[in-house]
Formats: sequence, C-alpha cells, structure tokens
Amino acid sequence: MDTRYEANTLINNIAAGRFEMEVEGATAFIKYKNMRDTVALLHTEVPPALEGRGVAAALVEKTFVYLEERNQKIVPLCPYVATFLKRHPEWKRIIA
Repeated sequence: MDTRYEANTLINNIAAGRFEMEVEGATAFIKYKNMRDTVALLHTEVPPALEGRGVAAALVEKTFVYLEERNQKIVPLCPYVATFLKRHPEWKRIIA
C-alpha cells in the first residue's frame, strides 16, 4: 500500500452502503452491497482533485484488509476493483 495513505482511516458507512476514506478533506469511496456471506463491490469513486495519486488503490487495499479480517469474500463487480485484482493477484484469495 502507498505509505502516504497508511494513516487514513477506512470507514464502513453502513447507512450509505459504502467504504469511505477521507484524503485532504475529500472523500473517496467504494459502493457495496452485502450478499449473505459476500460483499459485492459495485463502484469506486475518487474526487477529481485526488485522481492519479494512488488514492483508489489505497482505498481498495484497505477495504480488502477490512473484509478479510471479518472473513468476508468479495464479488468484484467494479471495473477498477477487477483491474486492481489483476495487478495484485495475491488478493484473489478473498474472491467468492
């Protein structure tokens, strides 16, 4: 993970159905849907001011760690998450 974002906290905003991470006053998020024993990751969004700085990758990795710690598997429906998994095959272990 990009060390610039290690201190940023991942928030599970259950009411909004998304994992959030605040960076420089802006919020990046991954929209999700719980499906029994799995979590479908639907859409990743990073504010334009933060694009190209590794924020999305850090958000995805923090989300994977969070879910793995809770023994949950993912269904990667988001194109960015699918691309991340191709670049980081070690995370395929959490795919449902």
